[in-house]
Amino acid sequence: MELGLYTFAELPDAGADPAARLRDLLEEAQLADELGLDVFGVGEHHRPDFAVSAPAVALAAIAERTARIRLTSAVTVLSSDDPVRVFEEFSTLDLLSGGRAEIMAGRGSFIESFPLYGYDLADYDSLFAEKLELLLRLRESERVTWSGSHRAPLDDVGVYPRPGREIPVWIAVGGNPDSAVRAGALGLPMALAIIGGLPERFAPFAELHRRAALQAEREPPALSINSHGYVADTSQRALDESFPAVSAMMNRIGRERGWSPMLRQDYDAAATRRGANFVGSPQQVVEKILFQHEIFGHDRFLLQTSVGPLPHAQVLRSIELFGTEVAPAVRKALA
Repeated sequence: MELGLYTFAELPDAGADPAARLRDLLEEAQLADELGLDVFGVGEHHRPDFAVSAPAVALAAIAERTARIRLTSAVTVLSSDDPVRVFEEFSTLDLLSGGRAEIMAGRGSFIESFPLYGYDLADYDSLFAEKLELLLRLRESERVTWSGSHRAPLDDVGVYPRPGREIPVWIAVGGNPDSAVRAGALGLPMALAIIGGLPERFAPFAELHRRAALQAEREPPALSINSHGYVADTSQRALDESFPAVSAMMNRIGRERGWSPMLRQDYDAAATRRGANFVGSPQQVVEKILFQHEIFGHDRFLLQTSVGPLPHAQVLRSIELFGTEVAPAVRKALA
């Protein structure tokens, strides 16, 4: 199993220094690379409480500080972006990084980018489907002729630079079964975000993904599970250190979306073996990864270890424990 991290580079408040957070982001990615983790992802947000709105730029900076770790968006909100520009950016990143770029494309659970770039939320799904089609065409062919409903047509145009290989495109899926089917039918790997509820209820998404690939006469593509988490020396310390930051972030977003406030007892319950959050000691996190592997048989696990404004030193310690204790134990168990 591939093991890695992803982050949205959260800021503690709207007045925080984004430059400092971005410097911390580079240090987190460099540590993950030094520890031998497989993947590092950076998300995209267009809000005052996140530092990254341009993942490809952040990943390019990370590429110069790392040697082997693969670099992915997590996610690229493709519905409100231009596939030509996305392809150009990640081709450039792939060349700079020596063939380590990946694209994780999603429809977007946050919608700030739609009005920002002039798109209508009524076209939420059709925008993604059309732009994904174009992105895949650009990946396949140096010159492309294409037309659609939401973008100007292309008439035998070349898009450059070309990477030296086919850049992996993953489809990020939250709670939409049709998205899992789409990814499977296209033969694309799926990143399934599980950040709430029991993991068993997401098992049908993995089955839909595999079945759609087989019906399209494709090999079943890879599956990643992406979840919130935090690793500390003891389970109690992990809960005590992470809850204030996670609850601050989730309750701020929850007030916008009408969610109930996050309570400590619910947070602790989600960190149990059958819960959604990977919060605990290294051994507990190992056990939970292996427990979910029995459900999904997935090929990759990505941990979002900085949920909310966690102190940088604590994030680095969590990454260190994940890389030195969790990852070796999981790899040994699944070898």
